[in-house]
Amino acid sequence: MPSVYIETYGCQMNVADSELIRGHLARSGYTAVADPAAADVILLNTCAIREHAEERIFRRVGALAHHRAGKPHLQIGVAGCMAQHLKDRLLERLDFVVGPDGYRRLPEMLGGDPFADVRLDRDETYADLAPQRAAGVRAWITVMRGCDKFCTFCIVPYVRGRERSVPLDAVLAQVCDAAAAGHREVVFLGQTVNAYRSGDDDFGALLRRAAAIPGVARVRFTSPHPSDMTDSAIEALRSCPAVCPHVHLPVQSGSDAVLARMERGYSVAEYTDLAARVRAAVPGAALSSDFIVGFPGESEADFADSVELMRRMRYDFAFLFKYSRRDHTKAAKWDETVSEVEKQRRLQVLIDLQESIAAEINAGWVGREVEVLVEGPARRPEGWLAGKTREFKTAVFPAGDAQAGDLVRVRITDATSHTLMGTPLSVVRDVSASFAADPASPSESPL
Repeated sequence: MPSVYIETYGCQMNVADSELIRGHLARSGYTAVADPAAADVILLNTCAIREHAEERIFRRVGALAHHRAGKPHLQIGVAGCMAQHLKDRLLERLDFVVGPDGYRRLPEMLGGDPFADVRLDRDETYADLAPQRAAGVRAWITVMRGCDKFCTFCIVPYVRGRERSVPLDAVLAQVCDAAAAGHREVVFLGQTVNAYRSGDDDFGALLRRAAAIPGVARVRFTSPHPSDMTDSAIEALRSCPAVCPHVHLPVQSGSDAVLARMERGYSVAEYTDLAARVRAAVPGAALSSDFIVGFPGESEADFADSVELMRRMRYDFAFLFKYSRRDHTKAAKWDETVSEVEKQRRLQVLIDLQESIAAEINAGWVGREVEVLVEGPARRPEGWLAGKTREFKTAVFPAGDAQAGDLVRVRITDATSHTLMGTPLSVVRDVSASFAADPASPSESPL
């Protein structure tokens, strides 16, 4: 039987795609291996979103080339966003290149001549292909593919195509399979996950249906777009105990002028109103976001608006980036107006502010009891376990008799900007008996 080794780079959607590829190839007779030296096919599933992603993959391809010695049949290739983005450069040194909509055809093309399949397909959802998931407490389930937003800084619509939703029945079947396999938490994925629609069912309906499936302790989703966050989805967050009280709302900038140039589709006022509605519906919900600094045309005043928005919103955590030009995007044609030195300064200002806010928020959790889904051993201290609270905060505590997959009631005794530390109180291994959500919220004045 031929064997395949897969390395995954990038976001959770790439992780889900690797599981999809692994399952599809397994049904065609391929065995997954953990060592590239043992593989007949080496596949790098790639991301083209972040700066320097290309250089990293080209270095890795070079490092893997020595496995060809004595194995003339070995095929090395690249899949995913970078395959779509850099087909010609990649084919100069690889045996195959396959884009995000070409995975279905991989089994019939592997083993032959070098090939490239980077056609985008507006109908492909892989709804009928079952993934081969890695062991763990969390199952990634892609419910949306592609994006229709065309933000001026983002390459996703060009490398992943237009929006299309996986049919509801297919998604729910995956949720049932994940629960039966022992995954305690399911995470719905999509570039604009809350734009999901299947017939008359919107994203809120999907959340409600999934949350009712036996064996599912928690339901999460990422990444929603602020413009697509409906009352239906907010109501599902409010009314479904299994739907976790954490919403990631990428804002990107606190300046209306920059948001307009980014073509994000909302104003700062509309964004803050949405956040207020989420927090009113789900008291104590954690809110996180994305910011980009140094976007073309961003003035010092624009950046000050981002600082002020972060200070006012008081996010539990945030992903912060310097703007990096991506070919084929609208902003790639614009002159850069912020130097790298200034980008780094602005980034550090936001990092320092967010660290201080997160530390203050997490300090408010000391003395509270929280539910932690155990993921495995903590990096430190020795003998402790780590997991996530319902608000997606990392919590660590002495192991006791708990193990991965358990829901543990933990009293928080200390906190940093990134981690809650506590003492375990009780363990639940039956999902149907999971702890009731703690309605209390830390002393916080978010808006």
